[in-house]
Amino acid sequence: MKAAATTADRILGEARSLIMARGYNGFSYADIAAVVGVSKANVHHHFAGKSDLATAVVEQSRAGIQAQVHALREMEPNAAEQLRAYTRYWERCILDDSAPFCIAAMLAAELPSLPHDVAVAVRAFFVDLRGWLTDILVLGLRQGGVTLVGTPEEEADAFLSAVYGAMLSARAFGDPRRFAVIVETLLSRVVPFR
Repeated sequence: MKAAATTADRILGEARSLIMARGYNGFSYADIAAVVGVSKANVHHHFAGKSDLATAVVEQSRAGIQAQVHALREMEPNAAEQLRAYTRYWERCILDDSAPFCIAAMLAAELPSLPHDVAVAVRAFFVDLRGWLTDILVLGLRQGGVTLVGTPEEEADAFLSAVYGAMLSARAFGDPRRFAVIVETLLSRVVPFR
């Protein structure tokens, strides 16, 4: 039996939804309080400031990605299949609208205007993700299932940029299927054999 969500969990969930839809500067504690059904003071009780709340949302996302990466490494030793699983995860989230855009990506677009602690958390998210992608590409080279033009670090940056660009394109064109088309083009260059 699943435990009931705490008020803090519900606040985090609503903040996640609002950031995904509107960005950091597009919501207030009043918005969260109204949906969660608590007072603004109660939101402040759990998260003293908006930057504390946004940082908690990013750290929650970061922990989720780290857990998924760990599970992928355990379940799938093949690097090419790990890359495919990562892109399929986002494809599902975009198609079913459960996470049509990455929280960290949304916030990265606002980086110059973000409070320092939120900016640090966003950068750490991308450092972790780039590190994992670099490791996977190095493994893929050893396994012979990945083809790279540049260094693994350069290719990790390019892969990351393409995946997040595909999210942006799907959103901009209002077509969730666009993500899969773009990512398949990317994968066909990096993972040429199925």
